[in-house]
Amino acid sequence: MGSTVGPRGRVRRLVTGAVALLAAAGLVTACGSGEGGSGGEGGSGAADADGVDDGATLTMWTRAATRPQSEALVKAYNASHKNTIELTVVPTDDYQAKVGAAAGAKDLPDLFASDVVFVPNYTSSGLFADLTERIDALPFAEHLAQSHIKAGTYEGKKYVVPHTLDLSVLFYNKNLYRKAKLDPDKPPTSLSEWDRQARAVDALGSGVNGTFFGGNCGGCGVFTWWPSVWAAGEEVLNKEGTEASLASDTAKKVYDTYRGWVKDDIVAPGAREETGTTWTGVFPKGKVGVMPMPSTTLGLMPKDLDLGVAPIPGPDGGTSTFVGGDAIGISATSRSADQAWNFLAWSLDDKAQVEVVAAHKDVVARTDLASNKYSKADPRLVTINELVADGRTPYALKFGQTFNDPNGPWLSLMRDAVFGDGTSVDKDNDAVSASLAD
Repeated sequence: MGSTVGPRGRVRRLVTGAVALLAAAGLVTACGSGEGGSGGEGGSGAADADGVDDGATLTMWTRAATRPQSEALVKAYNASHKNTIELTVVPTDDYQAKVGAAAGAKDLPDLFASDVVFVPNYTSSGLFADLTERIDALPFAEHLAQSHIKAGTYEGKKYVVPHTLDLSVLFYNKNLYRKAKLDPDKPPTSLSEWDRQARAVDALGSGVNGTFFGGNCGGCGVFTWWPSVWAAGEEVLNKEGTEASLASDTAKKVYDTYRGWVKDDIVAPGAREETGTTWTGVFPKGKVGVMPMPSTTLGLMPKDLDLGVAPIPGPDGGTSTFVGGDAIGISATSRSADQAWNFLAWSLDDKAQVEVVAAHKDVVARTDLASNKYSKADPRLVTINELVADGRTPYALKFGQTFNDPNGPWLSLMRDAVFGDGTSVDKDNDAVSASLAD
């Protein structure tokens, strides 16, 4: 599960500190030239889609939230290449500060990943090397997860590629559906159907609840509520990420549905207090009918839990997903850009995506590999993989302070809309826009 979800009280301070350090260090967007490689713009490696594998030792950072996927890729790469990746896994809550300090000291690793929602902060501050020519030269470039590519595009140049993907989807308990006389092969295709099915399961009683959500977790809200708005063909932010549209009629329909669940006690206990630290641990207990979940938790579910997976629907239909996870790029100060690109290009090729990523039941970064020998063995994985093509990753430089900070305006909107009477949504939306434009 990406850190888009969960408490992020320190995000505003850490990101701001990172940008300040960058300004002091005077980094520029162009990749540093020197021993072992060249920059992304021009240079000996710009036209080489595979990069260079000549025995170089490369440094790479990733956050603890994506440790399993990162370690699996690095292990497979090191076993099959002359180059060697030395991976450092940083505690997720410390990651922003560590990157900021390293940027200020011009001591970034050759490669570093980032929660995709924070990538714009790094691209606009010059931390990553320009990879435009390298990415465009990949034979499968058009099939890469475009939500991550767009998040890493700044002033027309591409700086990152997908590293790990985590999508928001619906999990539903087929056994509880059968007991509630619901068709276990027909998950909700609209928010109104979700409401009806959750209430049918809740009526079973005996400790069974219809649904659950993280009601005190801003990251949980963007990850699982926004797809219902996108599914209706609407936006939640403007293109620049400086203005919110979270008080639209469609958004209010979403809030009204959640508020109805709270009012009628359809939600499992603890939703009001849930800060995101334990919200994914409720469904595995087998007592919740249907709820939005991170796709990466599928492989962690109990083997005896008969669950189905479905896209998150809009009020009247449609589907969408929040494409979270991490993107990765080459640092602007790396002296081994060609060798670093060799790892990135390899991580996206057919073998790595299928034999490493898909084999571990993770979401592949390429839409043309959505159906593969591993996902075919589990139709739920195909459903998840296919959602990548229609998923969204919002763009906003002030994302952390606005949506992840527990003192931010988005969480106030969430709680007023669902645990209050919903009358302050327009005012709360104005506060969100003000934070984005601050």
